[in-house]
Amino acid sequence: MQSAAKYFTWAFAVTALGLALSIWVGWSFTGTMEGTASMFFISLVLAALEISLSFDNAIVNANVLKRMDPVWQRRFLTWGILIAVFGMRIVFPLAIVAIAAGTGPIAALVLAVEDPGQYATIMEGAHPDIAAFGGTFLMMVALSFFLDPDKDRHWLGGPERWLSRHGGTRGTDVAVVAAVVLAVSQFFPDGDDGRFVTMALWGLLTYLIVHVLGAALDKGGADKVAAQGGLGAFLYLEMLDASFSFDGVIGAFALTQNLFIIAIGLGIGAMYVRSMTIMLVEKGTLGEYAYLEHGAFCAIFLLSVIMFLQPLVHVPEVITGLAGVVLIGAALWSSIRENRAQPA
Repeated sequence: MQSAAKYFTWAFAVTALGLALSIWVGWSFTGTMEGTASMFFISLVLAALEISLSFDNAIVNANVLKRMDPVWQRRFLTWGILIAVFGMRIVFPLAIVAIAAGTGPIAALVLAVEDPGQYATIMEGAHPDIAAFGGTFLMMVALSFFLDPDKDRHWLGGPERWLSRHGGTRGTDVAVVAAVVLAVSQFFPDGDDGRFVTMALWGLLTYLIVHVLGAALDKGGADKVAAQGGLGAFLYLEMLDASFSFDGVIGAFALTQNLFIIAIGLGIGAMYVRSMTIMLVEKGTLGEYAYLEHGAFCAIFLLSVIMFLQPLVHVPEVITGLAGVVLIGAALWSSIRENRAQPA
């Protein structure tokens, strides 16, 4: 069995390349040692932020991947990471700006280079829509775990058992999410509340479509799409990664307005998430630590709530990341304690 360090070989290589590129970008844009050093440091911070925000993503990915066909596992870990790094960290921000500004992708790229301040302003203006869409999708993902009637391990005790017991009732997850969306929308100013609800409905519809389409592609039940081994599970994981990426991409503009530094920093972090995913699958870590998934899905639910609240009250991304790490750490400690209490 490989040592843990060997799983991160590609991540280390991408880190070295990315940091070298950050120096080149910093010098190209600023022409000063101080500006170059600043962009180098921001790249490191963004990578650390992405890792802390996406550790729960790695656990959920591993949970799905361990049940996938090996061929589709490899496809996700190769094509999927390219989509994650280049699609969500570069193409997605350009697409948002192109749509919001009514221009083409090339014009959006030119804007990012020549007027990064305006580019960042457009991205910030799209934040409420992205938060509503992504928050809804992630809340549905979290509820699909806690409302599973077949789940027999309950880290949170009574509340989790109650949710599992009522999970067999069709439409419970949709009803819960709809109630949360309507409650949060009451705090938006007139006009913005309808926009928030509309984007949340698009997030809900996307989640349902991915599951229905996945079920058709994998020839399985819609409620088991994540457990299938083909294209449906691949699509599910890509949408999941996209939803996790929303918060990191938007939050990155609080540190820098340079699209290329954002792509470098978040891309480095995404490679470590990929490495963690592979390690979790091959080492069977999820099986060894029973409550690790519980902590990850708690962190996902918390992230979805924070995304709903972000347009109303700014929550620093550092706090979001640390909260996820604390929840997963607590679940890991609970798992270790249970393992010690069990007979050899």
